[in-house]
Amino acid sequence: MHKTDSMGPAPTWPAGGGPMAQAARGTTRVTVLATGGTIAGAQAAGGGYGYKSGSFDVKDLISAVPGLDQLAVISGEQVVNIGSQDMDDAIWLRLAKRLGRVVKSPTTDAVLITHGTDTLEETSYFLNLVTRTSKAVVMVGSMRPATAISADGCGNLYNGVATAVSPGAQGRGVVTVLNDQIDYARNVSKLHTTGVQTFRSPNRGPAGVCNTGVVTWFAMPDKKQGMASEFCVDGLDHLPRVDVIYAHAGMNPDLIDAAIQLGAKGLVMAGVGDGNMTQPALDRVAAAAKAGVVVVRSTRLPSGIVYRNNEVDDDKLGLVASGELNPAKSRVLLKLALTKTTDPARIQKMFDEY
Repeated sequence: MHKTDSMGPAPTWPAGGGPMAQAARGTTRVTVLATGGTIAGAQAAGGGYGYKSGSFDVKDLISAVPGLDQLAVISGEQVVNIGSQDMDDAIWLRLAKRLGRVVKSPTTDAVLITHGTDTLEETSYFLNLVTRTSKAVVMVGSMRPATAISADGCGNLYNGVATAVSPGAQGRGVVTVLNDQIDYARNVSKLHTTGVQTFRSPNRGPAGVCNTGVVTWFAMPDKKQGMASEFCVDGLDHLPRVDVIYAHAGMNPDLIDAAIQLGAKGLVMAGVGDGNMTQPALDRVAAAAKAGVVVVRSTRLPSGIVYRNNEVDDDKLGLVASGELNPAKSRVLLKLALTKTTDPARIQKMFDEY
């Protein structure tokens, strides 16, 4: 990578890269869509804790990883260059529409997307729901900026490309590749603030593993995505507002009221335990549901399933149970569901199927 002297050069792998770099030159055509994030970040001073996301562009990222051209024919474009904490609906729609065009191109066999880790699990699930393709779509990021000691971005990029071109990659929807692990977009969560082992699928386990470019796949996904999805961003220029509200001891319903007054068409409750909340809060979401706001009960816990009608009578109150989906994923699915219907029964079916 090439950058200003104040930031210093980003480290690269030793010449020759990983073991697959010595194989025959790859012919699979992989398009890289870059969005910024830590993987493109740089520290103001070597060894410093702080850094600026999106300091390098897609050409820098590709050129920093020796051996990529042995895996595939790589091309790239910069969609945005931001920290993923600044991802919003407008960028999601822009990225999804661009991805939709790229996967339809006869000159692209697979796609790799670079992304910040803060909202990677949300963007990946969104793209998983709206991208109708059987081609491989892989998302990678890093927990350390490109200029850090032992930066993990190069390895994740290498393994990401290897995953995208591997036999068996097609038809699995969007997957993430970080720290030698492959996860399905629906299942993966960021579970640690800074550790490179942060991305895990707590309920179902990984989709596979990729070690120095050698890929091993596990079970296929069993939920709707890709070609089977009913969702599409064509013609959409905005998405309905859905807010996440965090439940806690002594919770009052004021924030529920505020969200609705400010225009929320849906609410996701990050409930305690099995999607529970105080009685005043439950009374208020029941009233909201009766008034036409779709309310999903999820959980603030990192794993487990929010079962329908377990502790809360969802049928009576008109609520939706999130199942395995955490609050962030529930918000993504609810935003898309609301582009189709406001019927909580139909939306519950979507949560069961997706």
